[in-house]
Amino acid sequence: MSIELFGLEDIPLIDGDSDISQIIKQAIEKQGCGLNHGDVVLIAETLISKAEDNFIHLDDLELSAFAMELAYKSGKDPRLVEAILNESNEIVRIGPNFIITETKQGFVCANAGIDESNVGDGLATPMPKDADKSAREIREYLEDEFGEEIAVIITDTQGRAFRFGAIGTAIGCSGISPIWKRVGEKDLYGRELETTEIATCDELSAAASLIMGQADEGLPVVIIRGFDSFDILRNPYSNIKPVLMPKEADVFRK
Repeated sequence: MSIELFGLEDIPLIDGDSDISQIIKQAIEKQGCGLNHGDVVLIAETLISKAEDNFIHLDDLELSAFAMELAYKSGKDPRLVEAILNESNEIVRIGPNFIITETKQGFVCANAGIDESNVGDGLATPMPKDADKSAREIREYLEDEFGEEIAVIITDTQGRAFRFGAIGTAIGCSGISPIWKRVGEKDLYGRELETTEIATCDELSAAASLIMGQADEGLPVVIIRGFDSFDILRNPYSNIKPVLMPKEADVFRK
C-alpha cells in the first residue's frame, strides 16, 4: 500500500468570517488535483477558528486573581492564563510554562489548545467551538461539489505524555470513524486480536502535520490520497468523541 500527501498551495491568509469550504474548493480547482473517492482532507484548527471569526482579544480580558496566581506559578502571560481558564472545564496540571487543562470540548491538552501563532499581535485562537460540526459542513459541501465520498479531519498540534515534542492530532472529523476497532482479527501468526484499537484519525493527522509544518509553511490544508482503509472506516455520522477517554478511565488523572 502507498499513500500520497500534498498540501493545497493557494489558501490565502484568513483573518475572520470567511467561507472556508469555498476557499478550499477554489484552491483544489486552481491546483488541478480534484477530489477522488476516499480522499481525506485535513485542515489545521487555526484556519477553522480564524475563518469562523473565533479570536481571543488578549488585551480585552479582565484578569482575575486566580489567573495572576497561575501566571506566577507557570511563568505564562497572565492574559493568556485568563484565556486558558475561560476555555477550560478543569485544570489538570501546572508546570513550567504550561497549564494542562480539560477544554470545554473535552480534550486534555496544554494551555486549553489556545494558539498564538499565525495571528496578529494581541490575538490568539482557541479551539474551534465545534470541530465536528465544522468538519461535517465542509465535507458535505465538498462532496456535493466534486461528487465523491471523502472525509474531513480537523487537526491540532499537541504534546504527549512522557514524550517530548508535539504531533498532529485529530480534534474533529466527519466521514470516517476516528477509531479502527480490530478486535477479532488475526495477526501474522493466527492469534486473535483482543484489545487492538487504532486511532486512525490521529495517525492521519500526524502524517499531514509533516506537510503543514509549524512555522511559515503556509499549508494549512493537506489532502491524503490512496488511504486503502477508507471504505472500511467510512461513516457519514462520525465524530471525534470515541477517542476521548472518560475521566474515570484515565489512570493519570485519578
